[in-house]
Amino acid sequence: MNLKAKLTDPIFKICSTVASVNNEEVYVIGGYVRDLILKRENQITDIDILCVGDGLKFAKKVHTTLKSPSEVKYFKRFGTAMIKNIDGHYEFVGARKESYSTNSRKPIVEKGSLEDDQNRRDFTINTLAISLNKKTYGDLIDPFNGIEDIKNKKICTPLDPTKTFSDDPLRMMRAIRFATQLNFKINEECFQGIIENKERLNIVSNERIISEFEKILLSKKPSTGIKLLFDSKLLNCFFPELTDLQGVETINGLTHKDNFFHTLKVVDNIRNKTDNIWLLWAALLHDIGKPKTKKFNDKIGWTFHAHDFLGAKMLRSIFQRLKLPLNNKLSYVKKMVELHLRPISLTKNSVTDSAIRRLLYDAGEDIDDLMLLCEADITSKNPEKVKKYLTNFTIVRKKLIEIEEKDRIRNWKPPIDGKQIMKIFKIEEGKKIGILKDSLKEAILEGEVKNNRKDALKFITKKWKEINN
Repeated sequence: MNLKAKLTDPIFKICSTVASVNNEEVYVIGGYVRDLILKRENQITDIDILCVGDGLKFAKKVHTTLKSPSEVKYFKRFGTAMIKNIDGHYEFVGARKESYSTNSRKPIVEKGSLEDDQNRRDFTINTLAISLNKKTYGDLIDPFNGIEDIKNKKICTPLDPTKTFSDDPLRMMRAIRFATQLNFKINEECFQGIIENKERLNIVSNERIISEFEKILLSKKPSTGIKLLFDSKLLNCFFPELTDLQGVETINGLTHKDNFFHTLKVVDNIRNKTDNIWLLWAALLHDIGKPKTKKFNDKIGWTFHAHDFLGAKMLRSIFQRLKLPLNNKLSYVKKMVELHLRPISLTKNSVTDSAIRRLLYDAGEDIDDLMLLCEADITSKNPEKVKKYLTNFTIVRKKLIEIEEKDRIRNWKPPIDGKQIMKIFKIEEGKKIGILKDSLKEAILEGEVKNNRKDALKFITKKWKEINN
């Protein structure tokens, strides 16, 4: 197969000319070739150029030839170079062969041939190379029938899967990620290799694991990949809190839903609406407190009281272990988990202005995301029940807009703050300041005082007299 007509990026002709002048071999290889064949051009962001020889020196020669503004960075430790220009990112590397020790996924690297380099790659669909050499320009080199695996939508390893995954256990995560992103099936022997080597994932850093996991979360249907992680037992290796959600118990004929598969539906529902990775994390973690709060009550059946509050408390340790950011991202996810039942409770009762104000106050600028999460959380198979909840959510959304327009509670700041109270009453900082601030906040949220300085001043003056009598 010749793909000359598809090689439209100007870098390829430049590489071909430089290789010809210097009597070198050069190829485009890996993900670019795969996506070119899959007609996923819009997914192509980086192009890998393989030189049989010194990749750094070859990159330098190419860079000096480029006419468009560009920059080049050399990573001598890894034997790679990166050229960036207006057309894209190009990574240059010398062909190599690798060998591994049992306690590390970092290989011992030696110079190698094109064949050596293709042998070391993770999956057959990523071994594909296209020649950029003058006589064979555009020819596809496919030693492992990667084209057939693309046609058959299969994920297979070029070598024995047990060796492939044992050498670099992160490849197990990548197998599931590619299967999810491309809607491919993992070859049976390959999947068995993942199961047999799952414990090897323990030598991989959580940063690298989560990088692959988040790509699964951002795929069109995340549940596909998460289910594969669960079936292969990989999920339990790095995220046991999630696998703890799985399972159903029955007592006296009363059964609760499987909270793991419910969570997968919620994640899919969110992904259909947004690519906000932190809202996806919130969807994944919203019921994380259920296993520890599950109880059976003879009168009402299964309960998960306070799972929202316990789940929110569990997040910091989960974020720390998974190396997720302990900043406003944690605060955001914690807020979503802690508040995810509030809008649902409003749909069950009369929607009072006071309850809406409190929800707006607690959710702040994230109220729209919270409503998305709550709507995604409705996964009942009863269409009438779903219709009822979604109709009620529409009422809640309408009330949120009305109250916000009237009272401006979203991202609320008190019309009179603590410093102003100290100045008004000529007092030092102390307990009474807190009492006045809290009383004012409660009065505004309850609708007893309008959210403006004039009414607030009138209220705190009256309250000041009460606490001093």
